[in-house]
Amino acid sequence: MDSSFRARRPASPPPQGFPTHSPPAYSAHTFQDGSKEHWDADERRAAASKGAPPHSKKQFPPGGLRLTGGEWKLLAVITIVAAGVRFFRLSKPNSVVFDEVHFGKFASKYIKTQYYVDVHPPLAKLLITLAAFIFGFDGGFDFKDIGKVYEAGVPYVAMRMLPATLGLALVPLAYLTLRALDCRATTALVGALFVTFENGLITQSRLILLDSPLIFFTGLTAFLWVGFSNEDRHKPFTDRWWLWLTLTGLSLGAVVSCKWVGLFTIATIGCATILQLWNLLGDLRVSPMLWIKHFMARAICLIGVPILFYMSMFAIHFAILENSGDGDGFMSSEFQHTLGGRGMKDTFADIAFGSEVTIRHLNTQGGYLHSHAHDYPGGSKQQQITLYPHRDSNNVWRIENGTSFSDDPDFDWRTSPMRYIKPQMTIRLHHLSTNKRLHSHDVRPPVSEVDFQNEVSAYGAPDFDGDANDHWIVEIEEGASEDLESWKRLRTLRTHFRLKHALQGCYLFSHKVKLPEWGYEQQEVTCNKNAVKANSLWYIESATHPQLPDDAEKVNYKLPGFFAKFLELQKVMWITNAGLTDRHTYDSRPDSWPRLRRGINFWVKEHRQIYLIGNPTVWWLSTLAVVSYVAVRGLLILRAQRGYRDFDSTRVVKYDSICGFLFIGWALHYFPFYLMSRQLFLHHYFPALYFAILLSCAAFDFVTSSVKPRARLYIAAGLVAFAVWTWSYFSPLAYGSPWTKAKCEEAKWLKTWDFSW
Repeated sequence: MDSSFRARRPASPPPQGFPTHSPPAYSAHTFQDGSKEHWDADERRAAASKGAPPHSKKQFPPGGLRLTGGEWKLLAVITIVAAGVRFFRLSKPNSVVFDEVHFGKFASKYIKTQYYVDVHPPLAKLLITLAAFIFGFDGGFDFKDIGKVYEAGVPYVAMRMLPATLGLALVPLAYLTLRALDCRATTALVGALFVTFENGLITQSRLILLDSPLIFFTGLTAFLWVGFSNEDRHKPFTDRWWLWLTLTGLSLGAVVSCKWVGLFTIATIGCATILQLWNLLGDLRVSPMLWIKHFMARAICLIGVPILFYMSMFAIHFAILENSGDGDGFMSSEFQHTLGGRGMKDTFADIAFGSEVTIRHLNTQGGYLHSHAHDYPGGSKQQQITLYPHRDSNNVWRIENGTSFSDDPDFDWRTSPMRYIKPQMTIRLHHLSTNKRLHSHDVRPPVSEVDFQNEVSAYGAPDFDGDANDHWIVEIEEGASEDLESWKRLRTLRTHFRLKHALQGCYLFSHKVKLPEWGYEQQEVTCNKNAVKANSLWYIESATHPQLPDDAEKVNYKLPGFFAKFLELQKVMWITNAGLTDRHTYDSRPDSWPRLRRGINFWVKEHRQIYLIGNPTVWWLSTLAVVSYVAVRGLLILRAQRGYRDFDSTRVVKYDSICGFLFIGWALHYFPFYLMSRQLFLHHYFPALYFAILLSCAAFDFVTSSVKPRARLYIAAGLVAFAVWTWSYFSPLAYGSPWTKAKCEEAKWLKTWDFSW
């Protein structure tokens, strides 16, 4: 062959899951008989084998969805059946179930406009709150304990209706997604019914929980992306093309605004987008400028739009939670002072001997240096020193002199001119409400009992002037860039400093360790010889001095704007989420999820139980499909290496594309959990399960592609019948219905299923 000749392989038919760009005339969707509204895949294949030309008069349907009127009626019937399954006994039990403790309480916080902190973004909680608000919830019920009976006036059924409705909507989404992927109507019917009768999805969608909105938006994103891909293959940059792409971006924003697990959905669509752009780059019919246009359109709609949507949810979140609440302590002081009830009047900037101050810990947001008239039960048995997160008169200290001044040996802050607190000065902190001084000595603290930690206490008496263990040396760490004086001496809010014990050489220190009940679960304060600098930094929040005139310089917190608050909350959510490492009675690890090794006990009462467990038929078939795809794909790769031309078959290319997309969706929603050390539960597998169910249906479509339609229908009916039977068999665990001990024991197909009668 001449070296100047460049041969091009004929374009393969466009894959459905990861579509490439090919001429519309060769799309599988265009092979139609003008006398019929729709042909299924068998009819199209038969027509193509006989040389049927594309029929150009038919308009390309939105998203490539060609559904007959009969299919729409069938879908309506399926949806009605799914509604019966989802809404049956929705009011039962009439008490708090599992994590309704948390998400019901958050709805109460929204209605009361009280600030709280949660590890999940706000969209799903806002939707639940909207349902509660519309039906008259006043936020008075506290959702305190599992099993607590709902009071009259609490619209818990309406609140459960929101996730139940979204769980219902997942059923037609599954059908439409499979049809958009060019699977047969029989296959789509199987997929919709599998989702309808999946016990785990049913259980999760009937309660005030976040997973149903999460899975709905995951399914919606997959459907919109497939629809966009079909539009892109047909004709890009049309109004409909932009609509499908923009809706995909909005759905991505919604899924990540429910839970951060939505980032895995973004990764799935991201992989599909990269492959799309890669295929376009290899298409010589696409000019560089056109490729850049494709890239920019996807970047704007699939990156920019989700980010804007995500941030807008937090803007609504901040706008509603405008008042102080129990989440204040997680946030910085600057953030806290944007909340109603936490504002602070301007306070004097200068700090001198005799100033009455409140001192805050910088790093942990644990709160104020605090003491109260209660002693340690062990150690020195002197008065407790803690960090307390709320304003209180027990937070006020007077700075007294511990330094000898050669120029004024009789210095008295009451009568002498003011002396500002400068580096290396020795001070004493006098607790005004109990008349004791901040004190440390060579005694181990009550909780952190290690050699390099000393107890910090409040010690003294009205007629006792204290001792050298009350002396602390000031070390200025940094000041504010806009206030040069804050680097040279203590200034309110502007100077970060450390306090070094004059005798022990340890630093006043606090960390996220709470005292037991005798310390009111307030944060521990110690004197640490090996102190991490960040946890030994302090600042003064407020100050007064009798010698300062009213017109003396005053300062206040610089309140953060939206972006600063948004970024701070993301950091707090990340840290809090990563800190959920304690074991739970019903937690599980990812390796057990595909096998359905164990469920979660949600609620138990009077021989009735709600136990989250999947439908074994649906669950294990989906896992089998995942394993089978990996095995078959590996075999095809090996055969290709040996020279077999399996991928010359349009049938193989089509199903490899469909199954590949769904497998990537499953894998990206499953494998990242192996990297997490936090608490994990079976319900974390549900987004991956949805993709696995669709994959099992695609595998069914492939396996039955060579059989007659009637035989395929019989096979589908058998699978659905068995799924319906297992749903019915385990339904008492989904609905909390009564059942006998014998049936309960018989239902334990695996020894690890720990539900009980």
